[in-house]
Amino acid sequence: MATKLALARRLKKNLSELLESSTSSVPRSDYETLFADLNGTLEEYLDPQSISDIFKATIFGANAHKGQKRKSGEDFIYHPMAVAKILGEMRMDSRTIIAAILHDVIEDTDTSLKRLEKKFGREIAHLVNGVSKVNHLEEQTSRKHAEAVSFGKMFVATADDIRVIIIKLADRLHNMTTLDSLDRDRQNRIARQTLEIYAPVAYRLGMYDLALKLEDLGFQRLYPWRHKTLGRAVQTTSSARKKMVRRASKQIADALANDDIEVSIVSKSLYYIYRTMEKSGITLHDIKDIYSIRIITRTRKQCYESIGVAHEVFRPLPGNFKDFIAIPKTNGYQSLHTMIVGPNGQAIEIQVQTRAMHIIAKSGVASLNMPDEILNEEGLPTKHLAHEWVSSIVESHELSSTSGEFMEHLKTALFPDEVYVFTPKGDIKRLPVDATALDFAYSVHTDIGNESIGAIVNDQPVPLHEVLNNGDRIEIKTRKPANPNISWLDFVTTSRAKTAIRHHFNIQRKQQALQFGKKLLFTALHNVGYTRRISETEKNRLLKELKIDTWNQLLSDIGSGSRLPLLVARQLADLSSENIEALDSATTTNLTIEGTENLVVTHSKCCYPVPGDKIYGIYYPGKGLVVHRNQCSNTNVRTQPLENCVHLNWSKDIIGCYEASLIAEIADEPGMLWKVAGIIANHDSNINGITMNAEPFGTARLSILLLVRNNQHLAKIIRDLESTSTVYKVYRP
Repeated sequence: MATKLALARRLKKNLSELLESSTSSVPRSDYETLFADLNGTLEEYLDPQSISDIFKATIFGANAHKGQKRKSGEDFIYHPMAVAKILGEMRMDSRTIIAAILHDVIEDTDTSLKRLEKKFGREIAHLVNGVSKVNHLEEQTSRKHAEAVSFGKMFVATADDIRVIIIKLADRLHNMTTLDSLDRDRQNRIARQTLEIYAPVAYRLGMYDLALKLEDLGFQRLYPWRHKTLGRAVQTTSSARKKMVRRASKQIADALANDDIEVSIVSKSLYYIYRTMEKSGITLHDIKDIYSIRIITRTRKQCYESIGVAHEVFRPLPGNFKDFIAIPKTNGYQSLHTMIVGPNGQAIEIQVQTRAMHIIAKSGVASLNMPDEILNEEGLPTKHLAHEWVSSIVESHELSSTSGEFMEHLKTALFPDEVYVFTPKGDIKRLPVDATALDFAYSVHTDIGNESIGAIVNDQPVPLHEVLNNGDRIEIKTRKPANPNISWLDFVTTSRAKTAIRHHFNIQRKQQALQFGKKLLFTALHNVGYTRRISETEKNRLLKELKIDTWNQLLSDIGSGSRLPLLVARQLADLSSENIEALDSATTTNLTIEGTENLVVTHSKCCYPVPGDKIYGIYYPGKGLVVHRNQCSNTNVRTQPLENCVHLNWSKDIIGCYEASLIAEIADEPGMLWKVAGIIANHDSNINGITMNAEPFGTARLSILLLVRNNQHLAKIIRDLESTSTVYKVYRP
């Protein structure tokens, strides 16, 4: 008692000294009122010096936001103070509380990050900067893009310090309670974003209490009528079920008869019930786990013993026991789950945790600030798993080529129904349901994924698209160099795998664009009569004229179709000190297609050119060079301006398979498709697509899309098809 009194006197002295020495223009009484509510929470667990530092931040924040009002009309400073109180109730450290009080000063005042760092230190400045939006993008880009960039920035900062995301979640929680002053559209947008991003992030970090509050506020704001109606329905229809669960919990508690063990009843949230009904198409009456029995023990051993007692009192439902203590969930959640047949034959869920696990389940990563004597369990994995997940999000952000792609990956990563698989060494990997062996490979390391050629699951060789099941043991077979296939995107499920594959091909596309752009510019220069080496002076002049930083960037722009090579060649010729005349069209140099430019050169789908055909190319903005056959009948192609066109040749050494289109007029008889497919297969060709339409007089028209090596290969297929008596005509459209 004496110690607490001494601390209180010391605190009061410190605060008085701060107020006397403060040069703030805000009245002293206002500071005391502002700080009083937060102070009551902080005194429960922080020392006087820490509270004194927080009070300094309060003075600084109040001055920085002086004169600013929220949409509700209240002084702006009350919002960060409310956020600080939320974090105080979560027992966060003093530096997190200070960052919460200051979290809007960079974004909404003229306070610079440098000044903040000088006043409060690098650690707090980093936290504040991580929470702040990237405001300068708002006017230049769409709102969705700006939000995606801000989310990316926040997760990068969170990778260094998990407290960044905790502050942001508390900030969103308070904002959700003050939406009434906003217009309805903005309320809906914020509520939807809360349900789609913020609440799932809180769940993913194990912060169940905060997640439930965010969900309830978001659900109530976005669907007020549904929230109200469902709430009434739960109250009126589930009272009998609650009595039955209470009766079962008493029987289990009596059987346990241990002062160290608590037995209670918990209920599912309205949003969980709503989502279950919406997703499964069931009624409220069909949801069996609205009420559950929770058993809290002191030790892990007591958890397993309590499950045994519960199974002695009530018969367990087979196949419903889940051990999340031995194998925690991805967010670090640990508990034993089982289903029993309770009174009246109704199924009841039971959850069993230690007290430490219960604290972790409620507060997640925020609970790691609790005293060691509370969290004395070994192997609580929450912090490690949270950092692992955040790091994977940061990796997706770094590898994503667009903000939309990053947001797609983030949302995918927030809703994983999981399977648990094992590495050859016995380590556990958590993957989403329907994850494949290739997803597993990328979860180990990006290089392993890129170099994958197959997998061994439970000692049996399987393809990379094999879907994994709980308990599978996987070994990945690799081969260097890395050779991913773009078709992998069709079957991988994890955002990490999708991002890594796309990143690989983005890098490859840039390299191809650079090399192809060099060839295109060389050909165009030759065709305008510029045949000598380009000097560095001329390069620099052209780059300055085009406002491009590097020569390689210019070549990449040409190769990817962003700039026309002929126009660039003419600009370079105009900047040259020599008098250059264009060559005659008779001496025009053709560009050679090597077959290695597949990511920057597109083969037209209107005429399907294959090696051996006479071809030309057309540039389309943002699409690059598109190859057409000379006989292409597409009128849009024929009307393209000459500067968009380039003469092309196939390389004599070109290899690979190319799509070709055939039209076959055949007799409409049974077995004709089988005959046609057999002839094509005999020529070592695959059919990618085939359609058949009935025609008059007992005939039919086949449209066939097949793979061939060149036009000679295609000609042999056409010849053999035409030699069949029931095939009347075959031709390329």
